[in-house]
Amino acid sequence: MVKLRPLRWYDRIKTGPSPEDDALLQLTREIAVRLDSRFWYRQIVWGRFVRGGVGWMITMPVISREFWLGPLGIPLAELMFPEYLKGKLSLDDWRILIDMHLLRLKAFNSGRMSRLLGVMALMILGAFATLLILFYIFVGRPWGPILVFPASSAAILLSLLWVRRSLRTWEFELDGNAASQFGTEQVTLVLEKMQGLDPRATLSSLADRFSAFWSPSISKRMEELRDQRFVGPPRPSRMPKIGFRGRAIIIVLGVAIFWGSGVIAGNLHVRGQETIACVTNTCAALVVIAAVGYWSAILGALSMVPVVARRVRQARRKKKYQV
Repeated sequence: MVKLRPLRWYDRIKTGPSPEDDALLQLTREIAVRLDSRFWYRQIVWGRFVRGGVGWMITMPVISREFWLGPLGIPLAELMFPEYLKGKLSLDDWRILIDMHLLRLKAFNSGRMSRLLGVMALMILGAFATLLILFYIFVGRPWGPILVFPASSAAILLSLLWVRRSLRTWEFELDGNAASQFGTEQVTLVLEKMQGLDPRATLSSLADRFSAFWSPSISKRMEELRDQRFVGPPRPSRMPKIGFRGRAIIIVLGVAIFWGSGVIAGNLHVRGQETIACVTNTCAALVVIAAVGYWSAILGALSMVPVVARRVRQARRKKKYQV
C-alpha cells in the first residue's frame, strides 16, 4: 500500500514527538492565558524548517467552528518547534522563547502593523500623485506621466527604509519587554544559545542575508539588550486610553448632542414646516453639531466591539478550558 504524501507544506515538514511535549504544552497554555492570546494551543509538534515562522516557531490555526466565530471565538492552534532545537534547551529557556514568540504574534496581529503598512502606502501614493501633478504641469505630455514612475522610485525606496527602521526598532522593543520580565541576563543567555543553534545566524545564504536586512541579527539584538535602551517599562502612549465606561459615556453624549440639536433646530426653524432651507449661521452650526454627535455615537459604538469581544472571549476561555 502506497502512503500518500501530505498536501500541505505544514504536514510535510512534521517530525516525531518529543518526551517534553506535555510540559511544553502546559507552559505554552499558561503563557498564552497570561498574554491574552487569541488561540488555545491543543498540541506541540516538531518540524524540519529553518526559515518561516515568528521567533523560531510557527503557530498554525486549526480550522474549526471557533475559527469562524471571529473575535468571539477561541480557535485552536498547534505550536511547531524546529527540529534542530529538540532536546537542546531547558524548560526555562523554552519559557523565554515561547513568551517572545507569543509577544511577537500578538504585536504583529495588532493595529500597529496595519498602521505601519497604511502609512507606507499613503507615503507612496502621496509622492506618486504629487510627482504626477508636477510633471504634468512643468513637463507636459507625453513625457510627464512616463517620467513619474522612475522619479517615484526614490519615494518607494525611502518608505521601505523607513519601514525597515520601524520593524527593527519594534524587534528591540519586544526584546526589551521580555528582558523586563525575565531579566536582561537570562534573555541574553537564551539569545546566545540560539546564535549557536540557529542555522540562519551564520548568514551563509543570500536568503539569510536578505532576511537579516529587514530584521536585526541575533548579535545586534544582544547588543541592544546590553545597552539597556529598550529595557524597562514600556513608554506611555501619547494617546490616553479610553476604557469601557468612557466609551459608553461617549455614546450617550453623542446621542444626546444629536437629539438635542434636532430638538433645538425644530423649535427655532421648523415651526410646523415639513422641510426647511438652512440659510442662517445658527442653523448651519446646529447641523454641524448634530453631525459631530451622530458620528461620535457611531464611532464610540464601533470602538466598543473589540472590547466586548475580548471580554466575551476571556469568559468563554475560562468557562471552556477552566483556566
